[in-house]
Amino acid sequence: MTTTIIGYPRIGAHRELKFATQHYFKQRISAEELQDTAKKLRQANWATIKQAGIDQVPTGDFSFFDTTLDTAFLLNIVPKRYQDLKLAPLDEYFALARGYQGAAGDVKALSMKKWFNTNYHYLVPEFDRDTQIKVRDWQLFAQFKEAKEQGINARPTLVGPYTLLHLSRFLDGKQPADFVDALAAAYAEIISRLVGEGAEWIQLDEPALVFDQTDADRALFKQLYTAILAQKGSAKILLQTYFGDVTDSYQNLTSLAFDGLGLDFIEGKVNLDLLTTQGFPKDKVLFAGVINGKNIWRTNYDKTLTLLSQLDEVADQIVLSTSTSLLHVPYTTKNETKIDPAELRYLAFAEEKLTELRELDEARKAKRDTPAVLTNRHLFATPRYDEDPAINAKIAALKPEDYKRLPARKERLAIQAKEFNLPILPTTTIGSFPQTAAVRKNRAEFRKGNITEEEYTAFNHKEERRWLKIQEDLGLDVLVHGEFERNDMVEYFGDNLKGFRFTENGWVQSYGTRGVKPPIIWGDVVRTHPITVAESVYAQSQTDKPVKGMLTGPVTILNWSFPREDVSPKVSTEQIALALQGEVLDLEKHGIKIIQIDEPALRENLPLRKKDWNSKYLDWAVPAFRLVGAKVQPGTQIHTHMCYSEFGDIIEAIDALDADVISFEAARADMTLLDVLHDVHFETHVGPGVYDIHSPRVPSKDEIVKIIHEILRRIPKENVWINPDCGLKTREEPETVASLRNMVEATKQVREELAHESQPTV
Repeated sequence: MTTTIIGYPRIGAHRELKFATQHYFKQRISAEELQDTAKKLRQANWATIKQAGIDQVPTGDFSFFDTTLDTAFLLNIVPKRYQDLKLAPLDEYFALARGYQGAAGDVKALSMKKWFNTNYHYLVPEFDRDTQIKVRDWQLFAQFKEAKEQGINARPTLVGPYTLLHLSRFLDGKQPADFVDALAAAYAEIISRLVGEGAEWIQLDEPALVFDQTDADRALFKQLYTAILAQKGSAKILLQTYFGDVTDSYQNLTSLAFDGLGLDFIEGKVNLDLLTTQGFPKDKVLFAGVINGKNIWRTNYDKTLTLLSQLDEVADQIVLSTSTSLLHVPYTTKNETKIDPAELRYLAFAEEKLTELRELDEARKAKRDTPAVLTNRHLFATPRYDEDPAINAKIAALKPEDYKRLPARKERLAIQAKEFNLPILPTTTIGSFPQTAAVRKNRAEFRKGNITEEEYTAFNHKEERRWLKIQEDLGLDVLVHGEFERNDMVEYFGDNLKGFRFTENGWVQSYGTRGVKPPIIWGDVVRTHPITVAESVYAQSQTDKPVKGMLTGPVTILNWSFPREDVSPKVSTEQIALALQGEVLDLEKHGIKIIQIDEPALRENLPLRKKDWNSKYLDWAVPAFRLVGAKVQPGTQIHTHMCYSEFGDIIEAIDALDADVISFEAARADMTLLDVLHDVHFETHVGPGVYDIHSPRVPSKDEIVKIIHEILRRIPKENVWINPDCGLKTREEPETVASLRNMVEATKQVREELAHESQPTV
């Protein structure tokens, strides 16, 4: 065995799993039909990997929603409120993922957070006093058996116990240490069962090892694995890490009885120093992550072969692998027919990365320049794009005052309060409204040339007028135009900026059934024309209430695109920021006085080691956001939005964005961020989301009233806005209207209560 991968995409090259799952949710297909679709996709993946010449194929990486949720479900880490629904296992699983509202009961979904430094989301497991860990007969075993029956050299994989504990919530006073023995016993049982089914190697994913570790963390890891490895029997255990280096745990990893260690040499460049300075055990196999699993550029074979020659000096047994699971990249460039072939040759999606692994392995074994190496060398010697000297001159000329908005926020907010005269607890939404089949068809027909631009725009304007009327009737205070012209909040802007490239089928899973098609930052980024002005101005002309201009921020555009590797992220982000600055000033010039610059991905690319947070990221990411809105007038109100990340530990950096209003995802996270905002005396006005938009359930008015009171216990009422957690494009219209109606009515009730409290007693 000399080649493998950590994991593979699972939504289907044409999002077959997404559509089948959504049909199941709407009761259009049965559970058996959904399972049949999933089986076909799995088997197609395995066949592709095997035919590419990869020696060992992971199983268990396929999921209906999320592999962290799969592992928790396998271990019966299912809170009692879900078990009490008495649903079939698959429906109970989906209730954890997206909530449930029906004949069996009414429960919210588990909290959802970003998976390390990616745009993938995981479901946060919950441990409480009722948690009884035991191994359930879930899909890990069935999928391994299925692969073996297909003649696949399969390696079952699941999230390891240390990472599971690290990413989970603990309630009722419980702590990770309370579950160590039960978890160790359960993992030992899983290993034993898999060995009984014929597994030789078993992969346990422990990406949490790339975080900073305390002595207590290292002790917890050692306690878990000392117990598990003592019972592994004939199994060979691959301890797999990714997204960074294992500096804090390297001694633990090399001293314990693992048979293989999977290390990332792309983002975890320090791992090479660890091996060269501390050595690598002769009794272990090094699974070397040398192919970038998170980006789509071709691998430079000469550089990678140099790295492999360095690894050969310290490790006797090496298996070439990817740096991460390939679920973070699209399926294959074979599905791209509109990208210029001269440009397409620079790209490698999941299937192409399999070929890269095999070709590198062949060159490494041959110890000479193979034809594949010569072709690759020629590719990297060929210029890919022409530089834009004007934008880079603007970047070089930026001064500290270009990033600072005047006057100070407190003074601006007072000016804005008089400008807008909004009620206490102003209500709004985050930006998008449901993207119905008709909306998507209109956009598709325009792209195909089947309708004129006038017909396309007329349809969108009709939808805007309809939703503006709905918002006015509901009683919302600040409106949005609905974003019916936008396919995706990043792709839309990339499509209107010079320097991007786009795929037809470059879908990547973000969470569950949600797929995104990240743009590719090909070269220097420049704004050549207004992007959002016409739609925003039209919407504002249809109502007397303020309508927000809606932009995606520079850091999020960078983080939700496939970035360049030839320049720093800082340079790309500043180019995007200058482009957006022009858009903001155009919006303001045309009378749009509230402008939302969304940065949901601000925390996403935060370095995983705290010592690098500022110097390698926040020191340029925060100023890049400020650059976008630094030149607007004091009376123009700048909003931003963030969601599904752990924001508490960078809350001061978020305040330093110097926005006027920020909306947070909060309802799904049980308002845990509010205490942090209170403790740091957060100055920005805030809109903690009062209900979860990723669940189909409709929150009641009383439920939202209770949440608003929770907010007001921590945040001064003058600083609070009321809004949902996130945009509403994925929701159905009836539930959207019902939820917003309850939100507005709840807000009115709380306003009346506040007014009554402020009246003097007689």
